[in-house]
Amino acid sequence: MFSGIIEEFATVVAIKKDRENIDFTLTCSFVSELSIDQSVAHNGVCLTVVAIDGDNYVVTAMKETLERSNLGLLKVGDKVNVERSMLMNGRLDGHIVQGHVDQTARCTAMEDADGSTYFTFGYDFDAEKARNGYFTVDKGSVTVNGVSLTVCNPTRDSFQVAIIPYTFEHTNFCDIRVGSVVNLEFDILGKYIARLQALQ
Repeated sequence: MFSGIIEEFATVVAIKKDRENIDFTLTCSFVSELSIDQSVAHNGVCLTVVAIDGDNYVVTAMKETLERSNLGLLKVGDKVNVERSMLMNGRLDGHIVQGHVDQTARCTAMEDADGSTYFTFGYDFDAEKARNGYFTVDKGSVTVNGVSLTVCNPTRDSFQVAIIPYTFEHTNFCDIRVGSVVNLEFDILGKYIARLQALQ
């Protein structure tokens, strides 16, 4: 479980395809604190550390993960938002994030907000998924590339988020442009409420 508060960037240093899987080798400042089998969110995707070699570590993404997320688009040198799993004795500064990406979205607009930036994201609408809680609500929570954010101006298939300068500089929002593909995880609380309603 995660909170959506990004610790830092990891940089992709190698990519190796293994049948339907991809092994990503990355580096970041806390590699020495990692252990094999540890969970780390990468752009919001929970992946298991499978190897550590000096300043680098390796995680493996399987076919379904690659199909649902933007990890398959990564290139050597790309910056990836990383967050280690939440400590149970800490504050929940973001919101409850599972690290289970639901689908991707595409940046359709960026607008200056006098110091901050409004990003608009559009995604493929699916009525059945929406009935199961895969949607956004005004002032609700959403995870974009692993970042816990507050929704603005949601429509059936789009929403906006306001990114303050600190978040822009300390996450890979600094690399997002119109057309960029990002990972979405919709709020788990909304999914449970939708499921309960469907069972009544």
